[in-house]
Amino acid sequence: MPHAICFLVVLGVCTLDGSGVLGGYLEDTYPASVIEDAHLNTIQLLEKYKHPAETHQVTTDDKYILTLHRIARPGAKPVLLVHGLEDTSSTWIVMGPESGLGYFLYANGYDVWMGNVRGNRYSKGHVKLNPNTDKSYWSFSWHEIGMYDLPAMIDGVLQKTGYQKLSYFGHSQGTTSFFVMASSRPEYNAKIHLMSALAPVAFMKHMKAPLMGMARMGMNMFGDNFELFPHSEIFLNHCLSSAAMLKTCMRFYWQIVGKNREEQNMTMFPVVLGHLPGGCNIKQALHYLQLQKSDRFCQYDYESKENQRLYGRSTPPDYRLERINAPVALYYGSNDYLSAVEDVRRLAKVLPNVVENHLYSKWNHMDMIWGISARRSIQPRILQVMQYWETGGGGAKDATTGSPVEEDVPQLTTETPIEEGTTQVDEKVGSVKGNEEQEGHAEETEPVQVTTSPSSEL
Repeated sequence: MPHAICFLVVLGVCTLDGSGVLGGYLEDTYPASVIEDAHLNTIQLLEKYKHPAETHQVTTDDKYILTLHRIARPGAKPVLLVHGLEDTSSTWIVMGPESGLGYFLYANGYDVWMGNVRGNRYSKGHVKLNPNTDKSYWSFSWHEIGMYDLPAMIDGVLQKTGYQKLSYFGHSQGTTSFFVMASSRPEYNAKIHLMSALAPVAFMKHMKAPLMGMARMGMNMFGDNFELFPHSEIFLNHCLSSAAMLKTCMRFYWQIVGKNREEQNMTMFPVVLGHLPGGCNIKQALHYLQLQKSDRFCQYDYESKENQRLYGRSTPPDYRLERINAPVALYYGSNDYLSAVEDVRRLAKVLPNVVENHLYSKWNHMDMIWGISARRSIQPRILQVMQYWETGGGGAKDATTGSPVEEDVPQLTTETPIEEGTTQVDEKVGSVKGNEEQEGHAEETEPVQVTTSPSSEL
């Protein structure tokens, strides 16, 4: 499941330490600039690191008001980035200008749009409903995000920029909702140069996360229409109250997304905890749990009687993935507990136009966007494949890597394992150069030059 971190970690964290008071561990251990970033919102982060920052709003057909954050480069080709469950637009930039994908795409000449789906901290608007008082506001899953949010974002970006097509990036739930849209509203395939799917989620039979049984029991007790973990600093306050609490939180975290210490940016972890949870509806998480149980990629299961009323059948219909003809690039990790290799490869066999099928050895669910080596490994590849398809490509046969390519990314540095002794925070290890240097970071970083064919061997 995408960004399931929040509602599972809290099960352990809050029972182990009732204190929400920071006892100085955060301030004594981490750089001041990192702590500052943990408290800034998306726009403030862009402004701090001297990048153009704009806020735009679009209204969906079912009257939800969504916020998009833009790293504006007027006239340039637009790209749309859509986050995972309990996440927000900040996910693309929280690791700083020398690591974040949003910054990388801007530095390489793109007009970068970062969406926020309904129910997260930036997109709680509605023409009529109040999310704080109207339960009917919380009546959606990622089905509605795919059916209404993504089309509204895509149309809004294209209208604003004057382009007819854009390139799309999704992480986790951002891929699920795209598959919903492109299969259920296939006319939107024509508006996409390339869909880059980072840790894609559709089929979920082989999900490994050991805490999911506990999550299923907990969520079934509460019903299906209310906000699941609105944005707060609960994890920042608890997990960074002491070295012992940080160890506990990391163990829970790795049991959910998969363990990969080598790519874990421990210096920037407070920033992650400051921005998560971002808010979502519990029904989104329940829908994912249904997929695992049913071993299908299908609409929400309301039980037999209600299904008959809504769908005209006792079981929910499958999403017709064969209708997705936009080029799709798949990027996934061998140690991802939520987006298992077997399930991604099953997805690849069903999608009719997979033009990249790239497996990263040892990577987990979050390494695609937060990994220490993401800037030197996956981001250049992403750019390479995207630019190829923006110019028309040559058809799937000419651009596909065929059988899945597996890449073992060499590690430059590692940190002291968190299980061993106290946590070390080394400004040269996973810190985006300590993050302190970024305060005076130039508006643009040096573009990455890509000269090889996307079909070349890695």
